[in-house]
Amino acid sequence: MFNLIRRDVILQKRQLLLFIPFILFFIMMDANPTLIFLVASLIIPFNTYVYDEKAETNILLNSLPYTRTEIIASRYLGAIIYMVLAIVVTSLTLFAFNKPFTMTDIAIGCSLFLLFAAFTFPLFYIFKPGYIFPVVMISFLILAGIGPSIVLFLAEHLTVITDFIDNLSVPALYTGATLGIMVVYVISWGITNIIYQRKAF
Repeated sequence: MFNLIRRDVILQKRQLLLFIPFILFFIMMDANPTLIFLVASLIIPFNTYVYDEKAETNILLNSLPYTRTEIIASRYLGAIIYMVLAIVVTSLTLFAFNKPFTMTDIAIGCSLFLLFAAFTFPLFYIFKPGYIFPVVMISFLILAGIGPSIVLFLAEHLTVITDFIDNLSVPALYTGATLGIMVVYVISWGITNIIYQRKAF
């Protein structure tokens, strides 16, 4: 399974050369650090899916001595590994350019990435090749555009939940959010595995 994760990096070595310039663009545009961490985390995992979609790599992967469960596990575990690497590189880049950021920025960026990955990874095995990338990009733009508005709307109308959250201590809030995101990610992993097991290539 480690070889499957390493394969993604090898296949994308050219795209990885654009990683730093891409991050620098966002830094120069004075983007919010949370957004920079989110975008940096998305680059490798989603490029891998797009590449595999174009090259129909799943046909080849299923002819190799890997189970379908291992293939999906490499996607989900690989995404976490790439996220950590992206966070480290982005942090060093921000530090080098004297751009301030906090651990909260990193935590929120990682959380948003894991949630977005959890909701979109199954789509790569539901939609036909050629359709998924536009669907993912539109979903990302919609979430980025209306996400804050939805949160504000829910905060105004679901006062019971808002009051409950307000009464939580900061450690309890972070712990609960982390556990919640992990549960969503694991559920997504299970759903994707079921879809992939039943899919014909």
